[in-house]
Amino acid sequence: MAVINRIAGFAEEMAGWRRHIHMHPELELDCHETAAFVVERLREFGVDEIHEGIARTGVVAIINGTGDGPCTGLRADMDALPMQEETGAAWASTVAGKMHACGHDGHTAMLLGAAKYLSETRAFKGRVALIFQPAEEAVGGGRIMVEEGMMDRFQIDEVYALHTDPFAKAGELRTVAGPIMAAVDEWEIAVKGVGGHAAYPHTCRDPMVTAMHIGLALQTIAARNVDPLDPIVVSVTKFHGGTASNIIADEIRLSGTVRSFSEQNRDLAERRIHEIAAAQAASFEMTAEVVYERSYPATVNHALQVEKSARVAREVVGDDLVITDLAPEMGAEDFSYMLNERPGAFYFIGQGIGPSVHHPAFDFNDDIAPIGASFFARLIERLHHSGETPCQ
Repeated sequence: MAVINRIAGFAEEMAGWRRHIHMHPELELDCHETAAFVVERLREFGVDEIHEGIARTGVVAIINGTGDGPCTGLRADMDALPMQEETGAAWASTVAGKMHACGHDGHTAMLLGAAKYLSETRAFKGRVALIFQPAEEAVGGGRIMVEEGMMDRFQIDEVYALHTDPFAKAGELRTVAGPIMAAVDEWEIAVKGVGGHAAYPHTCRDPMVTAMHIGLALQTIAARNVDPLDPIVVSVTKFHGGTASNIIADEIRLSGTVRSFSEQNRDLAERRIHEIAAAQAASFEMTAEVVYERSYPATVNHALQVEKSARVAREVVGDDLVITDLAPEMGAEDFSYMLNERPGAFYFIGQGIGPSVHHPAFDFNDDIAPIGASFFARLIERLHHSGETPCQ
C-alpha cells in the first residue's frame, strides 16, 4: 500500500477534523457550521480561491497547479441524518436527533486532507476544484450545485467522488463502469372510498381493501413487466388510514419508492403505477389519485474515467484491494447529477465490516482517511502530470 507519507503524517489531524464535524451534525442545505469549518481549514492551507454559498452552504475551492491543464472536480458531501446516535464514542453527536450515520464527515475530512497536500506540493498542471456539497441525503444538493452552473463556472472537465463502505475490507476501492447506483423515485397513492361503521361494510366503499390489493398488484411490475435480468425494485413503505377499529375510513394512503437503472424502466414503472392504481380502484367502485415524483437519477460511471482512476487506485492500495467489476447497488446518490454533466467515476472505499450506514451505531473509520486522501491527491497528480516529482 502506497499511502502518501506526507498525508499519513497528518492522519491524526484529519481524524480531529472528522470528529469535530461528527460532533456538530447538520442536515440538508443547512450545513452552515460545517461549511464555515471547511472554509477555515482551506484558508489555513492557502488554496487559491474559495467560493461559498453554492446550493446555500456548498463550497468550491480552487487550487492552481504549475501550468496550463484541465480542471478536475473532487467531491465530498457534508450533511448528516435525522437520527439519534448510539455509538457511545467520545466524539458522538452533541445535537439530539442528528448524527453522521453515512460517513459524510469522513468524506469531508478525506477531501480536506487531499486539499492540504495539494496546496503544499502543487505537483500537477491545471486546476483542482474541491467540491464540498450539502444535502446529499435529501433535497439533492448535488443537483442544485449543478443547476447553479458549477460545472461551467469553474470549467470542470471531470469529476470524482468517494463513499465509505462498511461492507468491504478496510482500504478496498470498489467501482464499476456504467451504472453503480440506482435511480430513485417516490410515489403516493390516495384511495378514496366511502367510510362508515365497520359492522355495516355493505353501506360503505372500503378503501382499505382496495389499497391492499393495489399494494400487492404493484409487485407485478418487477415480477411481470420488466426483464428479470434488468433490476428494478418497487417498494411499498408507508400505509396510512383509519382512526378506530370500528370505523371504515373514507381514504387510505400508501406510498413507497421505485429503484431502477434506466430511464426506460422509470417510465414503465410510473405508467404501471398509474394504471394499476386506477384499475384496482375502479374494480372496487372507488378512485385513486397518484403522485409520482422523480428523484435522483442513476449514478453512471464513465468507462474511460474508471480505467484511468483504477490505475491510480492500484498504485495507492495495490492490485488486491481494487475491484472494478462491482455489482451495481439499489441505493441512490446525488453525485449522479454531476456525472450526468461531466465524465467521472464514483468509488466505494471499504472501512472494514461493521454497522451499516444509516444505522445509529455507525461511525466512520478514521484509519482509512489517509487512503482516501491519497487516492484523491494521486488522482490529480497522475491525471494532471506536470513532470515534477510528487511528494512521497
